[in-house]
Amino acid sequence: MLRENKIPNMALISQFFKWYHSVNEAGQWPSKNTSIKDCLDNPQRSGGRSLKGNTTDGSFVRFDRVQKSYDGETLVVKDLNLEIAKGEFLTMLGPSGSGKTTCLMMLAGFETATHGDILLNGVSINNIPPHKRGIGMVFQNYALFPHMTVAENLSFPLEVRKIGKSEREEKVARALDMVEMGEFGGRRPSQLSGGQQQRIALARALVFEPELVLMDEPLGALDKQLREKMQFEITDLAHRLGITVVYVTHDQTEALTMSDQVAVFNDGRIQQLAAPDALYEAPENSFVAQFIGENNTMYGTVQNVSGEMAQVKLDGGEVIDCKRVNVNNAGERTCVSIRPERVELNIGRLPQGAHTLTAEVLEFIYMGDVFRTRLRVGDNDNFIVKTRNAVDQVRLKPGTQVKIGWMPEDCRALDA
Repeated sequence: MLRENKIPNMALISQFFKWYHSVNEAGQWPSKNTSIKDCLDNPQRSGGRSLKGNTTDGSFVRFDRVQKSYDGETLVVKDLNLEIAKGEFLTMLGPSGSGKTTCLMMLAGFETATHGDILLNGVSINNIPPHKRGIGMVFQNYALFPHMTVAENLSFPLEVRKIGKSEREEKVARALDMVEMGEFGGRRPSQLSGGQQQRIALARALVFEPELVLMDEPLGALDKQLREKMQFEITDLAHRLGITVVYVTHDQTEALTMSDQVAVFNDGRIQQLAAPDALYEAPENSFVAQFIGENNTMYGTVQNVSGEMAQVKLDGGEVIDCKRVNVNNAGERTCVSIRPERVELNIGRLPQGAHTLTAEVLEFIYMGDVFRTRLRVGDNDNFIVKTRNAVDQVRLKPGTQVKIGWMPEDCRALDA
């Protein structure tokens, strides 16, 4: 007997049926020997309009001034402009309610845009139903059919496309081998672990050879160790197959680990779009700095600006030099940001030009590979320093006065 928590959400099952429902009103889509590429190139074979278009701008997926409102008054997605290159792994990252999942659902066709165009391969897909978009989808709770075997789950999207039995079996076997689940074709979803179910959901999204795959927080239900393993497996598979992936998550580490590009969402807008290293090392505003990774913040007032640098007087009275990001004039309030690993407890290691301050040790935490030390710096009682667990590192005791330092270019003056 199936356990209740193994049964997928029926609303998602309904969406899935609509998505993969066969198209008969304009012809068969596709015929036995028709590839997905042929369907895109030849609308007569796909039973609908061609999805090929003008892609001279280099983008495979494009959101052009897209807005979304559910009640006709409040916009949950505000004037979204985003381009995704073919073969790119892009992650939409943000807190709950930021608009990232709504964007994914509009791209899949499960939600309609209130304004603007969504283009795939240069052609607007606003009025194309989900089952004609040729997009693979991996849901958060996998949405596997509990009454079907693993092989039957994978065969289903091929059957509704009227692909012949021998070709279906070949594609199912190849997809299962891709995710190292070739021996599990005869099992039902309830007989699989969470990680195995995740692999099957991924294989089902890939079995009909889509060029674009969407993933809605697919690793959220897995434990930490399995989640990290699956992160590398999904990324490696996507790059080997050359598919375009749009991935939604609220997990910053997941986004940094897996992505070619990360779009950070907040309040219905993209706050920053960048490669993971640029996003972490060079946040463009205080929201991104505080949302991505751990971050020390200190507030103050800009005293003067000179080129790319700004001199800031902190609220605690100290004056420091910072890299100017989005402050322009003296007198502006600013949020000063510096990463914990950029702060040095052994100031003798710092090159000339480093800025130093006196701090008080409040707490020392042993974390195995790193030491995490909480300091009082000025009026900030939660200033964190991370150091590697090396033979020459000292375990500081609470109450100790220490000198700390960092390079001015590692400290960023952002909007307050």
